[in-house]
Amino acid sequence: MFSRLLTPKWVLLHLLVAVLFVATFFLGYWQLTKAEAGGGAVNWSYALQWPLYGFMGLWFYLRMVKLELNRDPDEDAPGAAVVLYQRPRIDTSGDPELAAYNAYLAELNERALGQRSSGNGR
Repeated sequence: MFSRLLTPKWVLLHLLVAVLFVATFFLGYWQLTKAEAGGGAVNWSYALQWPLYGFMGLWFYLRMVKLELNRDPDEDAPGAAVVLYQRPRIDTSGDPELAAYNAYLAELNERALGQRSSGNGR
């Protein structure tokens, strides 16, 4: 179950999130020292915001890990692909005028493709 989270991709993500989480606290401390040294309200707000950003990022990451653990491992199988669009089939058997028009369009398409392929040989 947890073996999916030990692949190289996930280990790199774990390390990246840990480093960024710690970095937000260092950035918050840095803004706090600037605020205490006579900075304005912006420094005080950033001193509070940086740790909040760290916890927010950690919360999103833990949610992503939870979704990965609850995901079906066979979901990525090639046969499980979802077809997003299929060209609709139009029944022209009931309308002879529509069938004739479609045949005319198909003939024009064949001519255009024939001219294009013969034009490339020059």
